[in-house]
Amino acid sequence: MAIEVKVPVLGESVSEATVGQWLKQPGEAVALDEPIVSLETDKVAVEVGATAAGIMGAHSVAEGETVSVGALLALIETSGVATTPAAAPAPAAEPAKAEGAAALSPAVRRAVLEAGIDPSTVKGTGKDGRLTKEDVLSAASQKQDMAKVAAPAAAAPAPAPAAAVPAAPAGERREERVKMTRLRQTIARRLKSAQETAALLTTFNDVDMSAVIAARDKYKDVFEKKHGVKLGFMSFFAKASCLALKDFPAVNARLEGDEIVYHDYVDISVAVSAPNGLVVPVVRDVDKLSFAGIEQAIGAFGKKAREGTLTMADMAGGTFTISNGGVFGGLISTPIINPPQSAVLGLHRIEDRPVVRDGQIVARPMMYIALSYDHRLIDGREAVTALKTIKEAIEDPTRLLIDL
Repeated sequence: MAIEVKVPVLGESVSEATVGQWLKQPGEAVALDEPIVSLETDKVAVEVGATAAGIMGAHSVAEGETVSVGALLALIETSGVATTPAAAPAPAAEPAKAEGAAALSPAVRRAVLEAGIDPSTVKGTGKDGRLTKEDVLSAASQKQDMAKVAAPAAAAPAPAPAAAVPAAPAGERREERVKMTRLRQTIARRLKSAQETAALLTTFNDVDMSAVIAARDKYKDVFEKKHGVKLGFMSFFAKASCLALKDFPAVNARLEGDEIVYHDYVDISVAVSAPNGLVVPVVRDVDKLSFAGIEQAIGAFGKKAREGTLTMADMAGGTFTISNGGVFGGLISTPIINPPQSAVLGLHRIEDRPVVRDGQIVARPMMYIALSYDHRLIDGREAVTALKTIKEAIEDPTRLLIDL
């Protein structure tokens, strides 16, 4: 009996996807709900599980093809599988994981391919024994260390003649064409649309990070011990942003036709780097969360982004965005808004710079911050003052406690 596997409902307003990678090949054994194919939507990669246990049949679509919700992906043959041991796959399929073993996420599969690691030899530390990207990178590092130790022994035989392997032609130049992923195409389209639609403008300021760094250094150990998560700078900026957004509602609003939609809540999209590009999961009701709640939410999203397990629900909505280019060493930038949002806060690297304090030139850990906004909705005065509010709250964190 053949069971159909179809494209599932992918989320609100998402009607099609691209077949990213087949995880199971015809003739291989599959378990119920075991991922058999990865689909790339406009926002995330979605793994489709087997609708029954059995033997993988022929693929109905190839990698790279676009499919609509409800379209046939493949067939799974279930006849005799439960009672006939001989129905096991041929030797070529033996490396497939046993039933109940963890399937690899897209991010982990990419790491496995790049590192040349056999995933069956690596012990997973993720949920239910799933392999994480960190597991693969650790195994790859150990493999390299072992290779270095073994190198002297391997080098013992007499070296081959220098002319045995011809050298590559001097100055040889190569090109490689790689089709853009659906996610990258969507990122490009949305960012270009934001530039063409919104009246973008960016205002800048700089922040003395001394007080926040001191508070973090003083409480980070007890904070992590109590809450099980590290105290980072992002929670301070998220809380400071809430103060600014409450004082200047237009920065937290959006345009719909000729109407302005104001929000009495703060859902912050936090830009996170994922294997396939930048993604922006949403931390909900940030204005009601504690510092620990914000850090826990951000940490969980970061882990899911690295493993490629973010869902459409994780990405939906958002009233404001914070993007931290400082983690990559960026000194200053003009971030682009994330439509339909009207503003985005850009953070950058911290570096000691000379500043004047009480008539004296002193070194202070400074950070440039930028607020890009849609000038159709937000006036310059509002944007500049909102950014100044964030600056003041970071330089005097007590403001975050007394809502000032």
